[in-house]
Amino acid sequence: MKRINEAKEKVRPYLVPVENIVLANQEKVLKAFHAARVGSHCFGDSTGYAYSDQGREALEEVYARVFRAEAALVRPQIASGTHAISICLSMLEPGEEILSASGAPYDTLQAVIGTRGDSPRSLLNRGIVYKEVPLTDAGGLDLEALENAISSQTRMVMLQRSRGYSWRPALKIAQLAEAVRVIRRKNPESIIFIDNCYGEFVEYYEPLEVGADLIAGSLIKNPGGTLAVSGGYIAGRQDLVDLCAEILTAPSLGNKIGPTFGLVRQLMHGFFLAPHVVGEAICGAVLAAQVFESLGYEVSPLANEERTDIVQAIRFNSKDELLNFCHGIQKAAPIDAHYLPVPSLMPGYVDEVVMAGGTFIQGSSIELSADAPLREPYIGYLQGGMSRQHVEIGLKYALQEMGLE
Repeated sequence: MKRINEAKEKVRPYLVPVENIVLANQEKVLKAFHAARVGSHCFGDSTGYAYSDQGREALEEVYARVFRAEAALVRPQIASGTHAISICLSMLEPGEEILSASGAPYDTLQAVIGTRGDSPRSLLNRGIVYKEVPLTDAGGLDLEALENAISSQTRMVMLQRSRGYSWRPALKIAQLAEAVRVIRRKNPESIIFIDNCYGEFVEYYEPLEVGADLIAGSLIKNPGGTLAVSGGYIAGRQDLVDLCAEILTAPSLGNKIGPTFGLVRQLMHGFFLAPHVVGEAICGAVLAAQVFESLGYEVSPLANEERTDIVQAIRFNSKDELLNFCHGIQKAAPIDAHYLPVPSLMPGYVDEVVMAGGTFIQGSSIELSADAPLREPYIGYLQGGMSRQHVEIGLKYALQEMGLE
């Protein structure tokens, strides 16, 4: 297709920095495997309590080394990124304060906090104090407002690295570093927690390397490398990860129990592939940005902008355009391509959501997928892709469904 081919030529120089980051992160992961002495003995099955599961222990050591953490918790029992984040927030006690420094968090987390929904287990219903610092008009961190909002009562400051369902830039590692400096200056005792979903391996560094205390994410996003069938991770300070482990399992048992159901081989394999797969997804997102920008659509980020997550936002002119885009992405899927994605209510969301994702793993957003809440403005969020070639095919099908080719 002429338009896609022209876009491929245009973005070619933009992909060189991406490939350099992939190379650096691939070596980082390789060295972690070597340091943890990963061997075939790690791939055995474990059942029941799974005491002394060598594979589980090696997997968590590899994650800790890659993310520069004192400890990591990597478990198939963590069902999603929201679950991993909820575990981290559950360490807060009644009367303690959490401050969201990046505005309103992602839709499902709002229900966890209690700013919407009526769960008796939400933070607000359990007596946790919640405050929020809005982003600037440009979508960046308001560091002055952040400093003013932090007090001696602020037990935790949370930042969401990715954009969520919002038209704002994702937060780069350098911006997180600036926020960390402000928080440490105002209240050195505050726990700095980063929702790292969609951001792993996109930059040279991860949030813990610029001073964050705790990060969390999903294994069916970036770090699973498309091979993880389930799971989430938490990494950071030893005492905080230990506390999260006790919340996940039970007091005093913590990270000492939890079978891996023979999944360590897949989780290790996926994590090793993750830098490459993330790079492919980013290359596909850059191409998508250029294609739709050339067609006159607003896109975020632009094709030539540096990235810190794998998400590409595209602002469509109507609901029908958005739906046709998603229909095209679904038609390019290897699984369930013969089904039509339709908007529907989903757990954790207020608006109906359309999700195009014929993925091998249900809900895997490191595989090619697109989703959007059905609300104005009609913004579609494209992410993932095991190969840049698959993303290109998806774009071709999407343009055909939209009547643009």
